[in-house]
Parts: sequence; C-alpha cells; structure tokens
Amino acid sequence: MLVGWSQEVLASRSGISLPTVKRLEAADGLLRGRDTTAEKIKTALEKAGIEFLLENGGGPGVRLRKRERQKREK
Repeated sequence: MLVGWSQEVLASRSGISLPTVKRLEAADGLLRGRDTTAEKIKTALEKAGIEFLLENGGGPGVRLRKRERQKREK
C-alpha cells in the first residue's frame, strides 16, 4: 500500500464517484471505463507521490517518487 488511501479518499481526490472506484476495484483483468476516469485516478496518485514506471523488461509498475532534499542555507 503506497499511499494508504481508502476508496472514499481516492474518489474524492480524483473527482470520480465512489461507486465507480468500487466497480473498478472489483473488476478482474484490465480496467474498463472512460479514458478520462483512468487519467483522473492517475493524476491524483501522481500528486500523492506515486510514479508510474514504463515496462523495462520486467513489466510496468509503480513506486513512490523520491522526495527532493531541500538545500540547507549556510
């Protein structure tokens, strides 16, 4: 669990309905639905620090984005 969100939080942060989130999570296989729905979910997760990885021989995946270190002023 990378961000620890409930279905309610995901729905709220992505701007889609809770029933849509529940339907997508209950589905087996590839997600079906509107492209805009998937993009809203992806955008919300990216804002939360999730980085989507392209397939690199081991398959696509996700990880938490590294936080940028703030430079200390001397």
